[in-house]
Amino acid sequence: MSKMVAIRVPRNMRAKRELLKHAPKLVENGKKMLILHGTKTSTVLNDVLADLFHLKRDHAVKYTKKNDNIRPFESGGETSLEFFSLKSDCSLLVYGSHSKKRPNNLVLGRTYDHHIYDLVEVGVENYKSIESYAYDKKLAPKLGTKPFFAFIGEHFESVDELKHLKEMLLDHFKGEVVENLNLAGVDRIFVCTAISPTTVYMMHCALRLKRSGTSIPRMELVEVGPSMDLVVRRHQRPSESLQKEAMKAPGHAKKVKNVTNNPIDGKEGRIYIPDQEVSKLTLTSDIKGLKRERREAKKNKENSKKQKVNPE
Repeated sequence: MSKMVAIRVPRNMRAKRELLKHAPKLVENGKKMLILHGTKTSTVLNDVLADLFHLKRDHAVKYTKKNDNIRPFESGGETSLEFFSLKSDCSLLVYGSHSKKRPNNLVLGRTYDHHIYDLVEVGVENYKSIESYAYDKKLAPKLGTKPFFAFIGEHFESVDELKHLKEMLLDHFKGEVVENLNLAGVDRIFVCTAISPTTVYMMHCALRLKRSGTSIPRMELVEVGPSMDLVVRRHQRPSESLQKEAMKAPGHAKKVKNVTNNPIDGKEGRIYIPDQEVSKLTLTSDIKGLKRERREAKKNKENSKKQKVNPE
């Protein structure tokens, strides 16, 4: 059975402007994370990928099958990543692999229009899993809550690799974009400390709110895991043209006056022509129509003269 849907059509331009003013804002949906395994992974790396999926399990997709044709930093090696990104509708990527040259290797990436946008490759050291921490389970962060972030160290502002890693971590773990936030619902924080220009110590903590005698509660951090050292190995920035295209904010198209799009005739326009007063127009003698009249009058005059000279 078909359903009738009422569509509000503005009667004039003023009504159309009011409808656009109260139209809902275009908001980007929450980004999902895709977690993939390489040809070979270590036990440490398997635990890392499992814990990352646990932290993002409400907005994450994890494939456990090994992939041997993914090489993110090589030309043509990113094709499989882009395919899986399109298949799972995920714009955030986490790819884990292990080799003698790059042990416990983790690649964090972002996509734009399901094509690789940028990449950061890090090595995982001194890893401690969630299961290795003993704490009151009542303090465990709830699913889907927004986290705080604390970036400690001047290297996050001066070193390009750590600036890039900071952007990547924020995009991977910040969750959905919201306008208002209830302080009672914030129960976790990621603390990232720049130990050196290439190493960041990252730990995940739960927040415990206590009375402080004021309206602002006192916060205590309880480490709940995971925690690890991230050593930056390689990173790849987007091109200027791709970055400019990705940074464009969605919005309504700018209205062009007196121009409409017709599905049959295409683009149509209207122009304003003032009323013409023919009586006030000045006519010159160079008009073709007048020349023709003069020629005909001259010819008729010559014919009349011939008739007078040669009467019948």
